[in-house]
Amino acid sequence: MIEVHQRDSLRSVVVGTAAKAVARPFMRWFPVSGPIAPLRHSIDLGARLAPRHRDTRHETISGEGWTGELVAPRGASSGPGAIVYFHGGAFVFCGLATHRRIVEHLALRTGLPVLSVAYRQHDKALVDQSIADCVDATNWMVERGFDPDQLVLAGDSAGGHLAFAVALEAAGQGIALAGVVGLSPWLEFDNTERRNHENARRDHYIPSRRLDAIARLVTGKPIHDPAMSPVNRDLAKLPPTMIICAADEILRYDAELMTQRLQRAGVSVTTHIWEGQVHAFPVLGDLLPESSGAIDLVADFVQQRIGSRPRLRAVADLAV
Repeated sequence: MIEVHQRDSLRSVVVGTAAKAVARPFMRWFPVSGPIAPLRHSIDLGARLAPRHRDTRHETISGEGWTGELVAPRGASSGPGAIVYFHGGAFVFCGLATHRRIVEHLALRTGLPVLSVAYRQHDKALVDQSIADCVDATNWMVERGFDPDQLVLAGDSAGGHLAFAVALEAAGQGIALAGVVGLSPWLEFDNTERRNHENARRDHYIPSRRLDAIARLVTGKPIHDPAMSPVNRDLAKLPPTMIICAADEILRYDAELMTQRLQRAGVSVTTHIWEGQVHAFPVLGDLLPESSGAIDLVADFVQQRIGSRPRLRAVADLAV
């Protein structure tokens, strides 16, 4: 099922205009390699200055190669269900701080703990290692006592790729997770069809043609291996899925392609397309009413999947 939502706020017009004026030139010209490339991490450093939500508690987690924050509503008791969240940033930037707000909102609106994962990115790892970190983080949740069948994996952009990749690894081992949520997910590394999509000129800040170079950089492969893109994998055993994207963004191509292939594979999928929004707009938290509305949809999906589900069984590690 695909549902289209209309733009509701003037504030989203302002955000979209600012994105085209500032973010798009930055994304087009800022180097992801070379002497000044590390400055891209200043985005996450700057985001650390924002205060944490007073109604949430944060536990710092250190994994093998990854770090994380386990965020939960204050006073909430922990059950067998939880969310694992993977941040976006094209596998080259962003982190726990840039995505703290959406993680806090998900925790507050579902009443569940959310593990936000800072996986290794470019300069330190390729996509395969990023996936391995996210699998390890999901295993950490299982070892902590959360049931795999009551875990929802979620992520935006590159993080959406990781959510599907981990779910595919689990499905390949016969492990049934509760669900997957992709927010503007980047699911196809081959940019051939996408760069000719009508949204290549409409996207508020992603320069579509640059995705070719970034894909080669983060995968370490000059020619794309179709198997590295979740849309090209065997999807039949994936759990129910929700996808959210903006109507004018270039990664709408990925969202609609994955929707079609999930439907063909017999997997339950609901896709929400939002008019007038920027890429990964739910990450903005309550800055926009549309972002807040999208988070409400994710919270509803999570509660439908695990809110009243019985505890079934524990399973072995999701080894890569």
